[in-house]
Amino acid sequence: MAGTVGIIGLGIMGGAISNNLLERGWRVFGTDLDQAKQAALTAAGGTACSGIAAVCQNAPVILTSLPSPAALAAVAAAIAATSSPRIVVETSTMALADKLAAHDVLAKAGHTALDCTLSGTGAQAVHRDLVVYASGDTAAIAAQMPLFGDFARAAHDIGPYGNGTRMKFVANLLVAIHNVAAAEAMVLANAAGLDPGLVVRLAGAGAGASRMFDMRAPMMAARSYTPATMRVSTWQNDMDIIGAFARDLGVILPLFEASAPIYAEALRAGLGDQDTAAVFAVLDQAHRKI
Repeated sequence: MAGTVGIIGLGIMGGAISNNLLERGWRVFGTDLDQAKQAALTAAGGTACSGIAAVCQNAPVILTSLPSPAALAAVAAAIAATSSPRIVVETSTMALADKLAAHDVLAKAGHTALDCTLSGTGAQAVHRDLVVYASGDTAAIAAQMPLFGDFARAAHDIGPYGNGTRMKFVANLLVAIHNVAAAEAMVLANAAGLDPGLVVRLAGAGAGASRMFDMRAPMMAARSYTPATMRVSTWQNDMDIIGAFARDLGVILPLFEASAPIYAEALRAGLGDQDTAAVFAVLDQAHRKI
């Protein structure tokens, strides 16, 4: 049975999540610094609030989808300042230390923080094709399964708070490698004189298939990287976080490290606002220079 939820951060992910919840009968109270995004929530049938306190006043469960550690720290402090305990479902991709700091601020004020990272792109979020990696209090996670079920295709309780972020790093490492692998395959196919559309259909149906190939190879074949489901500029931040996490653990990631300069080159080439499928343009240009 649908309930009431507050959403702080109505960007690509938060906006898609709010729309899916509204379509399934949830009452959604939300806020964002961008007034256009607040207007979009209102147009979809939700209630835009003037700030975080107003969201918390109306919703017992708060879902946060935020762009930066500074935003997370500010939002955690604002929620902590409210009087009634809340369940806070934190979905952003951040360094583990930032997630833990937010947890401590919220817990000290009596709120229950859950680290619930999301596997999937903005385009997948629109179609409820996300996977929730939920971590934290087991009973609180179980209580949120109806919420997760109305904006994601699957949700898993993977243990103590922070495991959601750890799992997201593992998943994103694979995304980073598979996306570049798809671009490399498409460059090879082009050089071999194969029809790109045929390659998308046949390679995507074979043993070398991946979700990233399915999603990004069509964009590469069309040489069109908009609208972005994950911007290169945003992804670069994720790459930095994963790299730092691995270094802290003393883990060597040769394939991940080989992919990193390709994303960095896409950023230097002015493709920051393009989808990460634009790594194809980097590899294709390198081939043409040979």
